[in-house]
Amino acid sequence: MSHTPDSAESAPVSFRSEVTVELVKHSAADSDVLWAARVSTAGEQSLEELHKDPERSKGLINYLMRDRHGSPFEHNSMTFFVSAPIFVFREFMRHRVGWSYNEESGRYRQLDPVFYVPGESRKLVQQGRPGKYEFVEGSSAQHELTGRVMEDTYRQAYAAYQEMLAAGVAREVARSVLPVGLFSSMYATCNARSLMHFLGLRTQHEQAKVPSFPQREIEMVGEQMEAHWATLMPLTYAAFNANGRIAP
Repeated sequence: MSHTPDSAESAPVSFRSEVTVELVKHSAADSDVLWAARVSTAGEQSLEELHKDPERSKGLINYLMRDRHGSPFEHNSMTFFVSAPIFVFREFMRHRVGWSYNEESGRYRQLDPVFYVPGESRKLVQQGRPGKYEFVEGSSAQHELTGRVMEDTYRQAYAAYQEMLAAGVAREVARSVLPVGLFSSMYATCNARSLMHFLGLRTQHEQAKVPSFPQREIEMVGEQMEAHWATLMPLTYAAFNANGRIAP
């Protein structure tokens, strides 16, 4: 059976240590919180908040955050394009309320040979037990071993993937040999409330009242999302931090 090579077949295997997050589109501003909150007492007059400076009502935003009146923080939307290893997306799927996802499919396209290898700053050694463990720096030998073994494994896996495709095996079958360190991409859409819940669990921060122990790679994604959101809704972001980074 003949097989027409896709562009990825001739592409060299490459390795990355960074993830990327792009803000694709949004409808998100601090004023969205205010008109949503004030409809309960002002009815249609709450629409006036659309044209007012939200800075004058930052106390209301802080009150809503502090007392956990959460629904006004849902009337906004942010869509991100995320490029990260597959194992990061597997953790993402635990966040189901207020999130929508669409990921590239290995059934419908040949997957590009881009794989994750930890950078030098990635802590490699786990100490302790679940619930009380911590990660510490690895030795230069451990970093060398990790990079070498992962790169060799990735090359072998992608060569097997190409061999199966060349023999006419369906993409949805051949992809089974690829590891979770393969980079994938997806659109992720959320609102501020669902993003705050995500950040509370997937990032570490000195202002957090409740400690979190995220895997570093999904934390890297969260940090980039947080930076985008902080620009869009600075008053809401400030209130989130001031009240312990707990989603309302």
